[in-house]
Amino acid sequence: MRNSNVVEIENLWVTYGKFVAVWDLSLAIPKGEVFGFIGPNGAGKTSTIKVLATLLKPVGGKVRVAGVDLLEAPQQVRKKIGYVPDYFGVYEDLSVREYLHFFAAAYRIEREKRKGVIGDVLALTDLSHKESAPVDGLSRGMKQRLSLARVLLHDPDLLLLDEPASGLDPRARIELRELLKELQRMGKTILVSSHILHELSQFCTRIGIVEAGHMVAEGSLNDIYRKLDLKKPIHVQITNATPEMLEKIRGFTGVASVEQGADRISIQLREFDLSAEELLDKIIALGARVRMFQPEAMDMETAFMKLTAGKTA
Repeated sequence: MRNSNVVEIENLWVTYGKFVAVWDLSLAIPKGEVFGFIGPNGAGKTSTIKVLATLLKPVGGKVRVAGVDLLEAPQQVRKKIGYVPDYFGVYEDLSVREYLHFFAAAYRIEREKRKGVIGDVLALTDLSHKESAPVDGLSRGMKQRLSLARVLLHDPDLLLLDEPASGLDPRARIELRELLKELQRMGKTILVSSHILHELSQFCTRIGIVEAGHMVAEGSLNDIYRKLDLKKPIHVQITNATPEMLEKIRGFTGVASVEQGADRISIQLREFDLSAEELLDKIIALGARVRMFQPEAMDMETAFMKLTAGKTA
């Protein structure tokens, strides 16, 4: 594996007694990548993340985080990671500022630097106005942002986010997504697990689909779509369409099918061979007068259902 990888997992095995939660899982995540870990409940996502967070000892395989062997030097690994579980924990009678000061001390950030560091992470997570608010009075969405502020205090190399959008309302989901995009722009390496496939597909650079403790597919969205031969539906209205024009469109590389409907033409496009924008240019070049050109989003749920059989570990 390359030295630029922040996460290196080779042939990971995790068991709970006789129950095998993760088997022979391998994964490499380069620096600055946002990797989406997708799978149903019980697929092994949380177990893998807990291994990376040094909370669970594997029974087999090798794991390195930022070049450090996890089994040989777990304390060093803990300095390089920020772990956000799918629950917040109980911190009654603490304000947001006191909560962050507590963890800044736990991370052994020098006392004279704590105020500045805390101010920076509050600004990044848009919580500066809640600095004096009690933690137990925050909304679920604000608690998730505070969890991210906490793990950013020591500027870790790797963020481990286990179902971060769980239980959030639509507005909080959007805010969290935008925050993760900002962390991506800052160059953070992020491993985020979820079963909310559409949201992950909007900002992850690569996706890994896990089922029954094993990786069944990995790569960019286009890699996965190509493997499954998924096609993007595009609806087009052409005011001067002729049978000859439709036959020429059928002959374009990347066009799987063209069907004439009552008021529109439905095109199935292999987007990894021809982009929607290129298809539009080629149609216009035929002399077509295009009234409507409407691509549908490629469906990550469809990819997930085709790749998995609904099994858990």
